[in-house]
Amino acid sequence: MHVSVLGFGGAEIGYAEASARLVAHLLNSALDAGLNVIDTAECYGTGEELIGKTVAHRRKDYYLLTKCGHADGFRLPDWNPRLLEKTIDRSLKRLRTDYLDAVQLHSCSEPILGQGEVIDVLQRAREAGKTRYIGYSGDSRAALYAVRCGAFDLLQISVNIADQEAIDLVLPEAKARGLGIIAKRPIANAVWRTGKKPDSWYEYPYWERLRTLQYDFLKSDLDTAVSTALRFTSSVPGVHTAIVGTMNPIRWQQNAAFVAEGTLPKTQYAAIRARWSAVAGADWVGQE
Repeated sequence: MHVSVLGFGGAEIGYAEASARLVAHLLNSALDAGLNVIDTAECYGTGEELIGKTVAHRRKDYYLLTKCGHADGFRLPDWNPRLLEKTIDRSLKRLRTDYLDAVQLHSCSEPILGQGEVIDVLQRAREAGKTRYIGYSGDSRAALYAVRCGAFDLLQISVNIADQEAIDLVLPEAKARGLGIIAKRPIANAVWRTGKKPDSWYEYPYWERLRTLQYDFLKSDLDTAVSTALRFTSSVPGVHTAIVGTMNPIRWQQNAAFVAEGTLPKTQYAAIRARWSAVAGADWVGQE
């Protein structure tokens, strides 16, 4: 797959239950501008349905990725093999397609990965033509196991200015093994943008880390800070595409313009890495 540097993440539109009209404008404008990766998950609210409803007619214009593992809507335990089979079939119907470009296990733990059953389900889905590739979406030691087990074609992992564990722990081996690498949360949720402590538990770890890291560029205007953060992630060796979620078409266009500026100057990239190495705590592991 020849993927665009910037991809679209479907979590935000799904959880917010965005209107089909908004999503159609958002996704069609992104596809028209050259974005060719759309990533979602069966547990992202109405995300799969919205993508299917608005851009299924343009299926040849993009690579379509989803994730599985959670029992939303089914009376089965998370990670049950039968559950995975059901959710993959449901994702195909929701997304209005007869195949996926990739199905990923969604934050599956290392012990469950080690049992092998969940991997077997994805391999059978690939053999049946339901997906072209299979992947793992997660972080830290589980992600390293997923890379080393040799079963997966691609890896989706957190990489950003506030989350750099993967750069040393996982990505060198993933790159060496030829996996496609997708960076999630590439702008660290822009948690600094308001200057106030976030209410969301999901954003709070990054907020705390950035208070310690004290990057100078975060004191600049928002566009400069976001551009630097996004281009940092895109500069990480091995990263093929960075998935950003938004419900604002203007923000999508701005992010595309930032990425078009290219990778960060080597000195700036090295300074961000050096700052992380100097102050990151031992507990600053990859965040889901």
